[in-house]
Amino acid sequence: MNALAKGLIVAAAQVALAASVGVKFLVDRANYPRVWVETAPYDPDMPIRGRYVSIALVVDSARDAAPVEETLDREMFNSRLEVRGDRLVAVEDEAGRHWVTQRGCGAAKCWQLANAVAYFIPEHGADPSRRLAGETLWVEVTVPPTGAPRPLRLGVKKGGELTPLDP
Repeated sequence: MNALAKGLIVAAAQVALAASVGVKFLVDRANYPRVWVETAPYDPDMPIRGRYVSIALVVDSARDAAPVEETLDREMFNSRLEVRGDRLVAVEDEAGRHWVTQRGCGAAKCWQLANAVAYFIPEHGADPSRRLAGETLWVEVTVPPTGAPRPLRLGVKKGGELTPLDP
């Protein structure tokens, strides 16, 4: 076998490996629940990774969020994620894979996933995390049984109406 044949075999193996990841994500999108989740965006640009919006997902929880003035400590718990109706819910579970923390959301406190997800944006596109007054950024995610939620697309909620943003 000559060098060209060996190179083609390695190239074919790499293409198959990359394609299998894409196919896995397509299968996950088709089989796992999808839900729109409110976000708390931050850090829209990091030169070594390209342009993206880091998104902290705001989740519902069985625990009540304490009022802001009661404590400045962040309470955290381990959880598993479930989709209930049209909401992403963190259910306390010692064997869970997601840490949920209590953080400030404006004047109140809310529950957010401790690890943010990244949504990559075009280099010259507008930063979707910068919203006008009265608008909030939302993201549609696929929720696999293991691993972090996977962002699919962004949307803006204004006046109770959720409008997906153009890709």
